Amino acid sequence: MKKSKIKTNPMDQAIQVLIYIIVIALCLVILLPCINVVALAFNDGADAARGGIWFWPREFTLDNFKEVFKDGSIKTAYIITIARTVIGTFLSLMVTTLAGYALKQKDLPGRKIITILITFTMLFGGGMIPTYIQYNNLHLLNSFWVYVVPSLVSVTYLLMIRTFFEGIPDSLEESAKLDGCGFVGIYTRIMLPLSKPVIAVVGLYTAVNHWNDWFAGAFYMNDTKMWPVQTVLQNMLTKAMSAQQEVTSVAQALAHNTASVTSDSLKMAAVVVTTVPILCVYPFVQKYFAKGAMIGAVKG
Repeated sequence: MKKSKIKTNPMDQAIQVLIYIIVIALCLVILLPCINVVALAFNDGADAARGGIWFWPREFTLDNFKEVFKDGSIKTAYIITIARTVIGTFLSLMVTTLAGYALKQKDLPGRKIITILITFTMLFGGGMIPTYIQYNNLHLLNSFWVYVVPSLVSVTYLLMIRTFFEGIPDSLEESAKLDGCGFVGIYTRIMLPLSKPVIAVVGLYTAVNHWNDWFAGAFYMNDTKMWPVQTVLQNMLTKAMSAQQEVTSVAQALAHNTASVTSDSLKMAAVVVTTVPILCVYPFVQKYFAKGAMIGAVKG
């Protein structure tokens, strides 16, 4: 038997082609700058300063990355960053899912008031100085936990998870209660297994936030040995740019122009070093990403 084909009119075909062109253009707009960053990171800094580097290094070199890892503190910083990302993401997911499940209960005393107070924090904050004083009172300054405790709960992610939990049929909870299952049992055996999509999305967002954060290390940590990798690289780039601005004599300018590593090439190498590791996480959560983002963000 011949398979029947759905006939489409020329207008529908033209619209479909236009959609493909727009999607491809958007992909190129996102992808090409990333390729350019990688090309500059692997290109000689003095050569890259002349311009003309687009998608492939003209003079391949690893000097930019050697300069990034020349300081031994970058290795310790990576350990701090990995530790805060793993511990912070795990604890954040545990606290956020527990809070979301509690707020999902319609018989929770003061449920509406608690939700309003939590939502209020999305619109208003205390500011940097009160936050610093509060961290000091909690003995979080110059402590590893200053990276973890303040970011345990995000109101946005909490509302996403609560909305997802509300989409799970109440009949499942009622059946579990009839079988003698309590709050913890329903949470671990029903809610968490059914919430893998939204948990994967929130976990990815939280991990990215931990990985990219440099602010906490710069403002709340005096011990440079406890700085995360983003703070170390930000400090490194600041020093490189300051050295470039302090070039005063002709001899210094000539020496600077012949250097294989410039502040711009160092910046590109730092971007690659900090971006590639977290990108490796995406393939493991990609299948949950779209479903979790849509279902957790829309209340039917």
